[in-house]
Order: sequence, then structure tokens, then C-alpha cells
Amino acid sequence: MSKNNAVAVKAHVLGFPRIGAQRELKFAVEKFWRGEITEAELTQVGQTLRRQHWAWQAEAGLDFVTVGDFAWYDQILNTAALLGAIPARFGFDAQQLSLPQYFELARGNPTQFAMEMTKYFDTNYHYLVPELSSQTRFDGGVEWLFDEVADAILHGHAVKVALPGPLTFLWLSKCKQDGYNKLDLLPSIVAAYTRIFNKLTALGVEQIQIDEPILALQLPAEWVAAFEPTYGTLGRQGLQVLLTTYFDSVLEHAGLLASLPVAGVHIDAVRAPEQLSQFAALWPANKALSVGVIDGRNIWATDLVKTLAVLKPIHAQLGSALWIAPSCSLLHVPVDLAQETQLDTELKSWLAFAKQKLQELGALKRGLNGGDITSALTSNADAQHARRISKRIHNPSVAARLGALTHQGKVDQRAAPFVARQAAQRQRFNLPLLPTTTIGSFPQTKEIRAARAAFKKGEISAAQYQAAMQAEIALVVKKQDELGIDVPVHGEAERNDMVEYFGEQLAGFAFTQLGWVQSYGSRCVKPPILFGDVSRPSPMTVAWSSYAQSLTTKPMKGMLTGPVTILQWSFVRDDQPRSVTCDQIALAIRDEVCDLENAGIGIIQIDEPAFREGLPLKQSDWADYLNWAGRAFRISASGVANDTQIHTHMCYSEFNDILPAIAAMDADVITIETSRSDMELLEAFAGKTVSETAGEAFIYPNEIGPGVYDIHSPRVPQVNEMVRLIAKALEVVPAERLWINPDCGLKTRAWPETEAALANMLAAAQLARAALAAGQRLSFGGATVPTPTVLGGCTCN
Repeated sequence: MSKNNAVAVKAHVLGFPRIGAQRELKFAVEKFWRGEITEAELTQVGQTLRRQHWAWQAEAGLDFVTVGDFAWYDQILNTAALLGAIPARFGFDAQQLSLPQYFELARGNPTQFAMEMTKYFDTNYHYLVPELSSQTRFDGGVEWLFDEVADAILHGHAVKVALPGPLTFLWLSKCKQDGYNKLDLLPSIVAAYTRIFNKLTALGVEQIQIDEPILALQLPAEWVAAFEPTYGTLGRQGLQVLLTTYFDSVLEHAGLLASLPVAGVHIDAVRAPEQLSQFAALWPANKALSVGVIDGRNIWATDLVKTLAVLKPIHAQLGSALWIAPSCSLLHVPVDLAQETQLDTELKSWLAFAKQKLQELGALKRGLNGGDITSALTSNADAQHARRISKRIHNPSVAARLGALTHQGKVDQRAAPFVARQAAQRQRFNLPLLPTTTIGSFPQTKEIRAARAAFKKGEISAAQYQAAMQAEIALVVKKQDELGIDVPVHGEAERNDMVEYFGEQLAGFAFTQLGWVQSYGSRCVKPPILFGDVSRPSPMTVAWSSYAQSLTTKPMKGMLTGPVTILQWSFVRDDQPRSVTCDQIALAIRDEVCDLENAGIGIIQIDEPAFREGLPLKQSDWADYLNWAGRAFRISASGVANDTQIHTHMCYSEFNDILPAIAAMDADVITIETSRSDMELLEAFAGKTVSETAGEAFIYPNEIGPGVYDIHSPRVPQVNEMVRLIAKALEVVPAERLWINPDCGLKTRAWPETEAALANMLAAAQLARAALAAGQRLSFGGATVPTPTVLGGCTCN
């Protein structure tokens, strides 16, 4: 990388949140989808946001502004569109791809289901999975990136372009062609990157950041071997290449990274601080070492004094070869803390959002380069000390209860094994074969949101709000009774978010007004701030579930969010092990489960859509996580009688590698997303695939509800489509263990499509029951049925 002088440290970011401080991009995109604004108006919003974010980076004293981190929906989809590698099944011309067509790739259309969506490594961000085959061509596509670069240069910025790397792009893609090795596409995708490099050079770009986070995984040898020829080519194309890694240690590849003909490498010194000194010791003088020292995935302010103490000897050793940055893209944190007018001053002083992290980065750069940052260090040190000694963080009674767990025997075990519980539950509920249910939430209408907003603003009383929510619950229960759903839910009208709702009622949590983070597309979440010991002052859901149960004779399902998901989808305190915090949450949820049971709610769902998301990137670290995460779930679920039925729901795919751990959670019923996979994911639960952790085929022992239709799209599936999926499910799961339900919650759907889809689901269930009763093979009439690809991802939160 170019050097200004002998010792100057450079500062940069790997990416910045694109949604806008006020979620401007979200609202503009959704207006465009509804036809309320033109494409020109939408693109103007995007341009305004990009320019604002570049200006903030420049004002903070960063050496480059990062271009290429903006996306209308997702950066991996953007890369596919840039390369021209869009799914052929849509019939679009990649080089003439329009913005409406781009959104059709993400959301589907009447004839094509959407591209697969799944989690980006161990984050709660969802990316769209490229679809590859031997026929895939990387012949070029949209020119949006080059327009953005030209705009940044026009505004006087030094530009660093950021792109997902070719090997990571291939790794994250799916190839449905049996026996085809994705790596066979490497030469053609490297050629495409070379053409992109040439276009950027022609625009005057000198620096390019190529993200290869797959290096933090335990990669197969052939993938590791592919880095040398790939960067042997890309590192010699004229651009200064910063090869970027993050989310875990890449120390095992230090020698490889030092030898590649790239201008620099970025490492994550927040997630893996132990690798910094060893990288510095072997680092060649002619390469930049970019060190991620500011947490890009959490909102705690950086300890500037401590960080400078770590960096100064590295700076003395490396001189101008040292660059500093956040650990990863700031995509995973909210935009601007300054907007938070309702957080108390003390708590706010402990935090830093994306814009504040730019300022921290600028202060560190000035401090390392000899500038006076005394004032910044003093205020930062005061806040760090106040946080460490604050009595708001530590609750002796929580610590005592947690400590007592080790002396309470089988606090994480049900009283009887599943077979005995199943018999007791069947006697109590007398459900039909193939019982039907939903995952929990029903449409969050504008009326519900308006009532919630009015209540928060004090415009309506608590009694008025309760009456409004009870009316919505009564509507949901009535509609489910009319449809014939066997195990109804209350619809969660009162809940803003499946984690925030509970966090608002638990001690140890705080909440922001505008702390939004992109989850996928236009979907944003506002994670709670988990800053202290967790406890449950009073029941959180019992009154709503009890009211719903009073409206029907059917067993009402109580709905809770599990401890692992609350942990994963919060900004978690960083001053104690995550396992300890998770046990605290588990005890609080356990109290709620027991209160629901005492109120007569006999079926209770404890959602854990983030259970797999929490897996460490390296498989060698899985066992410890699965042990404490599974135990936390069982603590939350094991305080009830045998005839109380515990459900859980998981949204993430690729279960076969951790299936024994999921079984060890010992939920009576698990519901999972399977519709877009054409029930392929169910094969793991039926012993059709080999579990990596078990080392052999593993048959899931309890009851299963594979989703029979996709809720991520407004499209209403036909009855025959769901009959077909039920038939496929029955091929691998006995009818007496099979439930019928949608893929996930229905909060993002509208009522007309929800009622139509559920009516079709109930009709499909009736056809399946009739066929089973008659001893016939289930038929779906031979009608045209889409055959989707594997899904991950969810809309739970």
C-alpha cells in the first residue's frame, strides 16, 4: 500500500451501514415496491446516503472512503449482479438487469421463487445465495459500482473499493448440479474480477479491499490451496489489494497470507486478539497489516487507553505498514448514537454506534501519529471506569441463583423421557393425526403498529391499549377457529419484536429509539442492549395467553423466545462469558414457562431460531458452545410436568452437522423451515444424511413440524404444492410424529394472503389425513409445482 511517510498509521473502515440513520433506505425501497415513488426517486435516496456516509468517514480523518459496501438489498446479490452470475431460471439479461428485476431476484415473482436466503457466517445478517452450475458465466452485469466510484471521486474522496472475494463468493454459493465442484469455476470468476480491476483502475482507483472471511473457517485443503493462484493473479493487476479476513483467527494461514503478492492483509483483533503479536512478528516490511481493533459487531465503546497500549509497540515495529480499522464491516451496528435522546447519560457514555466508531478510529489514528488526544482519552477512561464499577450491572441475587444451579441436580432435565411425555401429552390433548399449527405471529397490521405507537407516546391509556390488543387477539383466535387449526396461537399483536418484547420486561436490558440494524433486504431489527445481570421481575406473557385461551376450547400455544436467541439477537455485555449471561436468561424464561403452565397453558413454544447461528466458525470450538447453549434451553424448558408439551422453532438450515445437539435440547416438537428446500432439509432429521458431529446417520427422536409453505414471499401456494411437500415429508417421518405448519411466523405478511395460504394448508392437511385413513399413497394431482432450492434465514425477528 502507498505510504505517506515513514511512520504514519492509516485508518479505514471495511464497510458502513447502508440503511441510514433514520432507516431512509428501508422506507424508500418499500415505497418503490409499492409503486409510491419512482426509480429515480429511489436512486436519489441511495446517492444521498452514500455521500453522507463518505463525508462522515472523511470528517473522522480516515484515509479512504469505502465504496462498494452499499446495496439495495444485499452485497452478495450485488456481487452476483456485478459479475453477471444471476440465476438463469429468471430469464433476465445480466448486462441489462434493471432495478425491478434485481428486486425480483431477491423477492421472487409469480413464476419464480426468490433466491435462497441464509445467515452470513455467525451473524444475524442474511445474504442471498448465488446459484451456480457448470453453465454459469461471469461475463459482466450491472455497472452500479463504477457509477458509485465515479461519484465518490467527483466529490474529492480518496476511494477504497470493497468487494466480496472470489473464493468467498464461490464458497457462499450453492450448486445443485450433482458431482460438480464449484472450484472449477474459479478461473472464470478470477478473469471476471480482473476485468473489474481494470475498469476501476481506469476510473483512477488505487486501493481495493477484497473480503475473504472464509479463511476464518476450517477450510478443506483444496480451498486453502486455491488462494495462492487466485491472488497470484489478482495481486498483480495494478490495484493495491487489501485481502480482508474477519470473525475469527486466521493465524494458521499467517505464512500463506504473508507470502501472497497482495499489498496488505486485514485481521480481526477483536474476535481473535491472540493472533496480533504473532502476525506482527512475521509480517514483511513491504505489506500493510490492517488491524481490526474496534468491535464491528457490538456497541460498547472502545477502551482507547488499552487499545493504544496494544497498538503502540506494533506501530513501533511496523511503522507505516500498520493500518487500523474496525474488526469487520460496521453493517452489524446501528448508525448514530447521537440520535438516542432517551438513553440515560451514564449508559450512553458506555456506547459507540457506527458514526462514533469512526470518531474512535480517528482518535486512535491521531494518537498513534503523535497528535494530542488527551481530552478524548480522559473522557473515555472515565466512562470505562464507571462501567466497570457500576452497581447497575451486578445483581447479587442473580449471581446466587446461578451459583445454586450446580447443586440442584437435574435442573436441565425433564422428569421423564420423551416416550413417556408423548403418551401423557396425547392423552391430554387428543390431537388428530398430522396436527396443524402456526409458528406464532400473525400479521402486524398498521392498526396494531398505530396503537403501539400511540401507547408509547402516551396518547392512549394502558387500558385502551390492552383493549386494542385483546381485540386483535380475539380476531386471530376467531380466524384460526374458523380455519380449523388444531393448536392456535394468540398472534403476538402486543409484540414489537420477538427479542425486544422480552428484553423490555427483563432486568439488565436497555433499549434504543433508533438503534436499527439491517437483518435482510428492507427488514431491520433493533437489538436490545444487554448490559447487566438478567432477571424477570414479573410475568411477561401469561395474561395475553390466558386471555386467548379463554376464547377457544382448543389448546392455546404459549409463545416465548428462547435464551440462546435472546442472547444472539441482543448487543451482549462483553465483561463476562456469554454462557453465564445465557444461563441468566434461561432462568428468567424458566420462570415464565412455569407461570404459563400454572395458568393452564399446556403447550409452550420456546423459539430458538438463532441456535445454530451461535456456532463458532471453527468446528473445533463447537462442542463447548453446543454444551452450554443446549443446557440453557433445557434449563428454560424443564420445570414443567410431563403432559405439558414443549415446542421449539428453528429457522436456520444445515441441521445435519449439529443434529445430535438439537435432539439433546429434548423439545417435544420442533418446527423447521423446509419448504424452499423441497423438504431436502428434513432428510437430516430422518437419518438420510450423516451427522458430522455424530459421525453417522442420526434419526431425530421427537416430533417434527417441517414447514409446508414459504412465508418469505406474498405468493399464496396452491393446495397441491403443500400436499406434495407433506407427501415428501411422510416418506421420511412417520405420520404419528409429523406436524403441519408454515415455515415461520406470519408477522410480515398481509391478512388476505395469510388467510388464503392457511386455508390451503388446512385443505392439504385434510387431503393427507384422508389418504392415510384410506391407506392410499398421497397424490398431488400432477399439477405444476415449483421446485425450490435450499433455504436458510428467517423473518422471526
